[in-house]
Amino acid sequence: MDPFSAEGELLNIHNAFYQGQYKTVVEFDTSSLSAENKVPARTLQLRAQIASGQAKEVLANVKQEGNAPDFVAVKALAQYSTGDVSGAVSEVERLVGSQSEHPTVQVLGGIVLQGAGKTEEALSLLGKHQGSLEAIALTVQIHLQQNRTDLALKEVQAARKWAQDSLLVNIAESWVGLRLGGERYQQAFYVFEEMAQVPSTSATKSLVGQAVAELHLGRLPEAEAALQQALQKDPKDVEAIANFIVLNIISGKDSSELRSSLESAAPEHLMLVDLREKSQLFDQAATKYSAKAAS
Repeated sequence: MDPFSAEGELLNIHNAFYQGQYKTVVEFDTSSLSAENKVPARTLQLRAQIASGQAKEVLANVKQEGNAPDFVAVKALAQYSTGDVSGAVSEVERLVGSQSEHPTVQVLGGIVLQGAGKTEEALSLLGKHQGSLEAIALTVQIHLQQNRTDLALKEVQAARKWAQDSLLVNIAESWVGLRLGGERYQQAFYVFEEMAQVPSTSATKSLVGQAVAELHLGRLPEAEAALQQALQKDPKDVEAIANFIVLNIISGKDSSELRSSLESAAPEHLMLVDLREKSQLFDQAATKYSAKAAS
């Protein structure tokens, strides 16, 4: 039986992780799980700690978990999350040499490789999966980053045929919908709003997703309310801060304080990197022109 199926005993911890309920994942009672599912569950708990900003703690203690490929992959992810990108890539490359068919190695290795700019290597590794929805979801994210919405849509449509009721497929389909636009904005909104507004499943991640959908639908006050909820849950959530900056720019409001917060929390956030690159390009273009005094 697939442990992530509707009948699987990992379903609840799996869904909690992808809803961004990291505290729930870390505190999940794994004592009653079968032996074969204890390592996957523990891996999710360690990943939840990393996602919660505890990568250094995970890195310091992961050796105590054992030598399973899952935990070696977690170590690489923790290294990457603490800024040791080269060390993380080296760890992944060593691991892939002997464990490229391992689903956790594929996903966590894919995250590290993509984060290090090794997109083709990441896609090659993820392409070895045998029915891993997590590998599919990560592949969708990578294709969206490549602006290959057609490939992302193809992945989602293929997964939908055999995993119709999967929460992760619904989320991935919503990512694609936010890129495609039109009526898909509303469809994506329904998915994120359902997760965000139910107390048992609400988390900053789902609230940010709801806010992004609201932005695309032109509902700025509703987007602001969702982002405020997200920041109440976690004032340092970088995606909530980044999207609040976008909202303020659209609304014509000052974003200097929020930008300072983002620069402090995540100086290499994609938004900040993009802004710096565009600023440099503007400065370079400006040097080609000089003001001429009227004669």
